[in-house]
Amino acid sequence: MSEKKFMKGNEAIAEAAIRAGLNFYAGYPITPATEILEYFAVHLPAKGGVFIQAASEIEAINMVYGAAAGGARAMTSSSSPGMSLKMECISYIALAELPCVIVDIMRGGPGLGDIQPAQSDYFQIVKGGGHGDYRLIVFAPSTVQEAYDLTFESYSLADRWRIPVVILGDGALGQVKEGIELREKSSVLIEKPWALSGAKGRKSNRIVPFNLEPLELEKMNLALQEKYRAIEKSEVCFEEVNINFETELIIVAYGTCGRIAKSVIKMAAENGLHIGLIRPITLWPFPCDEIRYWACNFPNKKFLVVEMSAGQMIEDVRLAVGDDKKISFYGKMGGVVPTPEEILEEIERRVLC
Repeated sequence: MSEKKFMKGNEAIAEAAIRAGLNFYAGYPITPATEILEYFAVHLPAKGGVFIQAASEIEAINMVYGAAAGGARAMTSSSSPGMSLKMECISYIALAELPCVIVDIMRGGPGLGDIQPAQSDYFQIVKGGGHGDYRLIVFAPSTVQEAYDLTFESYSLADRWRIPVVILGDGALGQVKEGIELREKSSVLIEKPWALSGAKGRKSNRIVPFNLEPLELEKMNLALQEKYRAIEKSEVCFEEVNINFETELIIVAYGTCGRIAKSVIKMAAENGLHIGLIRPITLWPFPCDEIRYWACNFPNKKFLVVEMSAGQMIEDVRLAVGDDKKISFYGKMGGVVPTPEEILEEIERRVLC
């Protein structure tokens, strides 16, 4: 039976990780993600796991690297400037093909920015903020319940594909409290024969995330790219709302903006407007095919990308739509959250005029 509880988004992510079998967490406190670290400090050791408050963001991600190499289910969490510090090691983890989960609760930027919600980490996380040709599976939950559920899925995918998975939220999702069901989900613990768990009567394992011989390094890269293509075919996830032949405009938005867009759809219907939503749940792999289907088969449909940034996801939407004339953008920056009224006014004044 499921248990119901009133929890912050940050708390729900941490609770789900523990229930999914997390046994190692290392992190550094940073607003608005600190409650994740605090929750683990109290609850993870009680469940037999290891909790470490590291001396820095760099130290924390390197500890996760080591724990994942040893076969642990490992996690770290941070917010935007902290994620910038983790990027070099994330690149190493990607080439080492080590499964782990990383939580980024975004805040305003650039630089130190502020502690309010924002979505300006999209390029850094989705495109790979570290060096080299690598990818991360990126989930973008829009509710506390979804944050809880997707944390379970993150561990399953991380182990299945041997890849780092990022849960990309923002300050609103991390801090808002909602009633959720703590559903008992299965998270199968996959055998990890490659792990550095001690050579007990077997050949020693080696995890080396580089090769100084160019042709050998290229082979490692080609193997990664083959895996990424397989992930793109099988792990795309999105939500579609109110899209049919009559839909005049499709909003593309994720996370908190995707949630706001649902209110816009209801308000627009009262004004006689047919508006729909495609909400990417995986930002990578991105739901290009779904967006392209509506753009190519119904040429009269328009698209509005809504983000709490200067416009980062819009580049992926443009690649899918293939026609800039169909795409408009509405964004807020620096921790300002757009209201449904503002978005609807933009739609009525500029997009559908």
